[in-house]
Amino acid sequence: MISFGVPTQSKVKLEVFDILGRRVATVLNNEIKPAGRYNVTFSANNLASGMYLYRLSVGNKVIVKKMTFIK
Repeated sequence: MISFGVPTQSKVKLEVFDILGRRVATVLNNEIKPAGRYNVTFSANNLASGMYLYRLSVGNKVIVKKMTFIK
């Protein structure tokens, strides 16, 4: 589960990368979301356990965070 907030209606892009920087999933691809809080379910069943990064782009702001996936 990845949680985030959108301050004003914006395009939202959410991508997941492995630790080497390879994109392994695009969860949201420039979807227009109204202002509010969101929880997005990310299915990582096809990924190995380990450290991943997700990049959240909301409008002109970009946030990168780490997450750990354990099977």
